[in-house]
Parts: sequence; C-alpha cells; structure tokens
Amino acid sequence: MSERTKITLAKGLNAGLRKALENDPKVLVMGEDVGKLGGVFRITDGLQKDFGEDRIIDTPLAESGIVGTAVGLALRGYRPVVEIQFDGFVYPAYDQIVCQVAKMRYRSRGRSPMPMVIRIPFGGGIGAVEHHSESPEAQFAHTPGLKVVACSNPVDAYWMIQQAIACDDPVIFLEPKRQYHAEKAELDESIAPPPLFTSRVVRRGTDVTVLAYGPTVRTALRAAEAAAGEGRSLEVIDLRTLSPLDLDPVYDSVRRTGRAIVVHEAHVNLGLGAELSARISEECFFSLEAPVLRVGGFDTPYPAARNEEHFLPDLDRLLDAVDRSLAF
Repeated sequence: MSERTKITLAKGLNAGLRKALENDPKVLVMGEDVGKLGGVFRITDGLQKDFGEDRIIDTPLAESGIVGTAVGLALRGYRPVVEIQFDGFVYPAYDQIVCQVAKMRYRSRGRSPMPMVIRIPFGGGIGAVEHHSESPEAQFAHTPGLKVVACSNPVDAYWMIQQAIACDDPVIFLEPKRQYHAEKAELDESIAPPPLFTSRVVRRGTDVTVLAYGPTVRTALRAAEAAAGEGRSLEVIDLRTLSPLDLDPVYDSVRRTGRAIVVHEAHVNLGLGAELSARISEECFFSLEAPVLRVGGFDTPYPAARNEEHFLPDLDRLLDAVDRSLAF
C-alpha cells in the first residue's frame, strides 16, 4: 500500500492486520471462515494466502473453543487476534472472556500478560437476522481487566488495530459493520496516529457537545451539518475508547458548551451513556446549562430487519435531543 491512498474501513483493517503480521511472527489470526473465505465481511481477505494456514487459522464454529485456545496461545507468548463473526455470537465465549481473558494478568500479579485482541463486528444497519445486530459494548466495558475500543473511520481502523495488537492487555475491538464498505478516506502513513486509548474532537462547535463512538459518529456528524443550517453549532467527539474512558477532552468541551448529548446504538438503559452522563454531571455540574441527554436504542431486543430503522438512533432523534437541550 502506498504512503497516501484511499481506503474503506474494511480495507484499513485488512491492511492493519497485514502490517502487524509482517512486523511480528507471533501474531496469529483465528476465527470462523477467516482463511480461505477471507471472513464473512472479507476483512481477512488474502491473508491466509500470504501468511499460511498456521498463522491465519480457520477454526470450528465454537466461540468458546476459539477464545479458550487463544488464551493458551497468549500465555505461550503469541499475540492471537480472534474474530467473532457477528456480535451476537460472542456470548458462548463470554465466560472465557470475563473469567479468564480479563483476569489472567491480575491473577498472576502481572507475570502472565494477555496480549490478545477480540474483534467484534457490532451494531445494526445491515438488515440482518436475529443475533447479527447486537451492541454488547457495555457488558465488556463493565468488566475490569478488559480494554474496549471502537473505531469509526477507515484511518482509525488501520492504526487502531495495530495498536491493539501491540497492547499487552486484552482488547475488545469493536468494528461498526455497516461502515465496513460505506465510504473511503485518505490514509497518509506519514502522519503519526493518536495513542490508542484516547478520544478526539472531530468537529468543533460552541452550542452542544455530542459524544459518539463507532457507527453513531457518522450520525453525529450528519446532525452537526444539519444543525449548522439552522444556526446551531454542535461539537462532535469520537470517544474511540470505551474502557478506559478518556474524558479530559469531553470535560473541556462541556465546560465550553454547557450542554452534552450521548448517542449510541445500544439500549439507553444502563448503556455507556449512563456512565458518561454521571461522570459529566460530577465533573462539570456548575458548567451545565441543561441535563445531559441520551439517545440510543430502545429497551427491547433488536427488532426484525424491516423495523430496525425505527430502533436505531437517527438524524431526527438526535436533532430532537439538540432542540430539547437548547430549550432549557
């Protein structure tokens, strides 16, 4: 890949994985159909051909076995990258992740690092069937010992997957599946990326701070464009890291705007928005001009594909929250 090139999010992940595999022979990729097929979303396309079946490993359809095997490999000094084919398929491996992956380094007093990445395509918007459009991020962010990050654009995807693989702690790596092939961005490899566990202001504004991650960053940016046409200025922050949260940029922004809205596809009840609202209220109480508002999925199981457009937070629901915030 040339120093400057246009890439999709899927291509960014593929190129980032390729770079990590080239740079470290201890990096392995494991998962269902990641080899010959190149993954259901073609994220690992061509990797088995170039790196061989001993490093790009097609596994049985057994998520608990995949993650359990990766735990053993990590303990032996490898850096396994596990692909969970769809977000709703992660639950058979949940016991392994929260009981072994998350606790091994702490349990061993640091003697047994767990350099392991678990890639999870998450969120909706692709018209999929049941178990294929979940947003389980809060369950993992609530588990001490796990790092949780979410990329939202092609350039971040390229750099963040490499940074996650280099981390000695286990990283849950969330990928917004509807963004895989949605748009292209220019990657300039001469520009150093920001550190992995940091949030970033992606659009400056003065009236309301909008916090988003993964698939809702694009929604927030569209809302900012629409609001600008009505004379309202939204500042958009891409959180990027869900555990640990990087909140200094958030606090700085909210102290300037006096208002905050959190938007995510996951259910509002006990979602990441609840924690963010609490932290902002604690740290920025005397700067707030309105309550922190949350926009997210409804408290129901994910609906059938024909109804998902009503379930997912969209432009209208976010702009309605902007109106309510500015009404105070």
